[in-house]
Amino acid sequence: MGKSEKVLQLCRENSIRMIDFKMVDLDGRWRHITIPLERFGDSIFTQGIGFDGSNYGYAPIEKSDMVFIPDPDSAVIDPFAEIPTLSMTGDVCVIGTDENRPFDQYPRNVALRAAEYMKQSGAADSMLIGPEFEFYLFDTVNYQVSPRGASYAVDTRQAEWNTGLADTGNLGYEVKHKGGYHIAAPQDISYNLRSKMCMLMEDWGIRVKYHHHEVGGPGQLEIEVELGEMVDMADKTMITKYIVKNAAAAEGRTATFMPKPVYQEAGSGMHVHMLLFKDGKPVFYDKDGYSSLSREAHYFIGGLLKHAPSLCAWTNPSTNSYKRLVPGFEAPVTIGYATSNRSAVIRIPAYAKTPELKRFELRSPDATANPYYAYAAILMAGLDGMEKQIDPQANGWGPYDYNLYELSPEQQARIRSLPKSLDEALDALEQDYDYLTKNGVFPERLIQIWLERKRKESRAISQVPHPAEFGAYYDL
Repeated sequence: MGKSEKVLQLCRENSIRMIDFKMVDLDGRWRHITIPLERFGDSIFTQGIGFDGSNYGYAPIEKSDMVFIPDPDSAVIDPFAEIPTLSMTGDVCVIGTDENRPFDQYPRNVALRAAEYMKQSGAADSMLIGPEFEFYLFDTVNYQVSPRGASYAVDTRQAEWNTGLADTGNLGYEVKHKGGYHIAAPQDISYNLRSKMCMLMEDWGIRVKYHHHEVGGPGQLEIEVELGEMVDMADKTMITKYIVKNAAAAEGRTATFMPKPVYQEAGSGMHVHMLLFKDGKPVFYDKDGYSSLSREAHYFIGGLLKHAPSLCAWTNPSTNSYKRLVPGFEAPVTIGYATSNRSAVIRIPAYAKTPELKRFELRSPDATANPYYAYAAILMAGLDGMEKQIDPQANGWGPYDYNLYELSPEQQARIRSLPKSLDEALDALEQDYDYLTKNGVFPERLIQIWLERKRKESRAISQVPHPAEFGAYYDL
């Protein structure tokens, strides 16, 4: 059975009328184009669907014509479409004279090249990762930026600031400031919606580990998924964000993966658990190593810590990211590793004891990242550590088996810190990207486009007067 026939059979069985193709832009947003079922055929998988890549942030206008080639194995019924619609993702190619070639800047192609480089290096056959998806769920959000004013406001019925509402809807079950961790009903008002989100994820092929309310009182939530292969998990990261946001909107609410949407509350990260396998055996396990981690695992950690500042340009690529990476809110700020220590950039979970589950997590990333670029960059940094045998302990990066937030200023000064702003992260990337360009995994042109785009974004946001500045300076 050919590619199109498989898809058409699925369409016939489910009375599908439209086919939707979802593509990833440079920043990590899904965009899409939809065709009637009658326009679908074999040519879609050979000639593809043409589009203007310059509007996705990729290519200059004079070289912007590209084609999207869908992957029939990604076909799934979109649960949010009113008209029965089949959804597919895939890859992007550049139109050539004789044949199309994979577009080297397209995020999924970058992740595929990173996985292939890992195999060619002999370090491992596969990388399994498990992201933790943290997000806030609000009832309303309002924001504006104009010459006459800049403001934002979020609200949710469960927030502590609503305890004084004098209306019949106030039942007194608001959640205290930073008091939401694993809170139960009736305070946990989004419990049923989260379960719906998880069932939608399961239907789309994403295995959910669990969900719960997170620390942030005004509606911070978490869904954690089971470990999966790196490129596939990048696909599933896009799907998860799509499901969470659309399921919330369907119930008249709004979900955001912004790292710091609420001042003085816990920020939302996207911790990434990781482990390698080679010839079916775990690479990171050694019962005699520190925290049962192998020498190879320590070298991988060494690569992540050495390149941590430049990695932030991919894993924390928004100005808002650095409002989360501050002391006192369960987010890491210091470059180091330890067991069961949430203040370290790399944490080794004590509960993962068996060889096939022995792993560690990188706690700095957040979900404003383009997951394909972020996961690929993490892999390339770790492989660089393995190739160069970068020992994190010998470099003074730990293990830090104590609370890094409680160190004296003198002790803290001796420990490397993550960048404090997007500009600092971009400066680090500009000085440190050779580990990314090995075998052309990250094209230099992509890195330059990323630097230019993100610097422009940072500069534009920094020029907007902040409401807090009026409080600090208006009367001077």
